[in-house]
Amino acid sequence: MSKGKLEKFADMARYENVFQYPYSVAEQVPFEMKGGWRKEYFHNDNPIVLELGCGKGEYTVELAKLYPDMNFIGVDIKGARMWTGATQAINEGLKNVAFLRTNIEIIDRFFGPDEVQEIWLTFSDPQMKNPRKRLSSTSFMERYRRFLTDGGTVHLKTDSNFLFTYTTYMVEHNRLPLLFRTEDLYHTEGIDDGTRKILSIQTYYEAMWMERGLNIRYMKFRLPHNGTLEEPDIEIPLDEYRSYKRPKRSGLETSK
Repeated sequence: MSKGKLEKFADMARYENVFQYPYSVAEQVPFEMKGGWRKEYFHNDNPIVLELGCGKGEYTVELAKLYPDMNFIGVDIKGARMWTGATQAINEGLKNVAFLRTNIEIIDRFFGPDEVQEIWLTFSDPQMKNPRKRLSSTSFMERYRRFLTDGGTVHLKTDSNFLFTYTTYMVEHNRLPLLFRTEDLYHTEGIDDGTRKILSIQTYYEAMWMERGLNIRYMKFRLPHNGTLEEPDIEIPLDEYRSYKRPKRSGLETSK
């Protein structure tokens, strides 16, 4: 039988690879390891990669196994989901994995300047009606700049045409260096070795979406520190399908 939420939360409280600082806690207790993740937790000088909105943590764990010379931190507010990846990392003895349970809106409170080299946004909620909540919005990009190295890489992997289109316009409008972009990740020829390597990683829901015939879209771009970021002023058709636990949207509707 699977564990209940209370049992999972009890496990999370004692797991050494989990740090729990939801907004209510972070307001009262400063995060003393900010700027010191390598020295105080990972005990190495390897690059740090964040997965924001990591869900069950499957992708964080698989990336860590694929790249043992890098450090990975999965971030989400849903502790019961995160328990899956945190437990797997402990059971498999992965020392280059950690999980941070917090609100992504305050992510810059937990990392110091230039502490992070890469960010992954995997199947984020497209937030079609609320631009400021989109994890690829300029408001979040400004947060990322506070701890991402100058020109650090941002990866977006999504089933949402809306989010992918929005992010494409955001990157183009702000002239961010685009490294790679495809609207059909698993059926694109001539992709670079780094991108090909990640094809071996599929989350549970990603496999479900692919079975439904949905394309998986992927892009990666650099985020320089210089320059003012502006939101693209363009209407984008809303997703016309029902994604996992998301309300159905009409393709006839649009949003900025």
